[in-house]
Amino acid sequence: MDDKQTLRRRLKRQRRDHVAALPASTSALLFKRPPNPVMALVPPGASIGLYHAMPDEAPAAAYARFFQEAGHTIALPRFATAQGAMEFRHFADPHGTSDLEPGPFGLRQPGAEAEAVVPDVLFVPLVGFTADGRRLGQGGGHYDRWLEAHPQVIAIGLAWDCQLVDDLPHEPHDRPLAAVITPTRLYGPF
Repeated sequence: MDDKQTLRRRLKRQRRDHVAALPASTSALLFKRPPNPVMALVPPGASIGLYHAMPDEAPAAAYARFFQEAGHTIALPRFATAQGAMEFRHFADPHGTSDLEPGPFGLRQPGAEAEAVVPDVLFVPLVGFTADGRRLGQGGGHYDRWLEAHPQVIAIGLAWDCQLVDDLPHEPHDRPLAAVITPTRLYGPF
């Protein structure tokens, strides 16, 4: 099996090529509403953590709109500095980005004045995943550390089908996901 860095490079290249090959009309139809088995994991009134997707990541914007319209509080990651810990802050405008500002990693994030939120359910980006819910992230460890500090949070991955791998190197602190959603399949809930 490849080491994590080699695997990340290969999977990022596959993901980039996959997304580049998608017609805009197809990609606009994907990830609009979570599948019903995932909705069963979301308690009424739960706060929902999402992410502002990088260009090749599975998009989460429609989920933000869906959950806000269903009455849930939406939160996005925020970093005070590139070396700082990840926290979540309220995202009030999922139909736009009026309450977001540039963050230290080049992604848009809620401002420092936004209310701090600890999501009950967290949808996470990933580079790779296994059919039993293991996840390979970008390599910064931000989600791993945050999930370790919040073991009660239900973590669900969003991915492209091409990101599925047979096996991943994993460490004792790696936490499996409760489910992984792709455009064609739901893995889990586990």
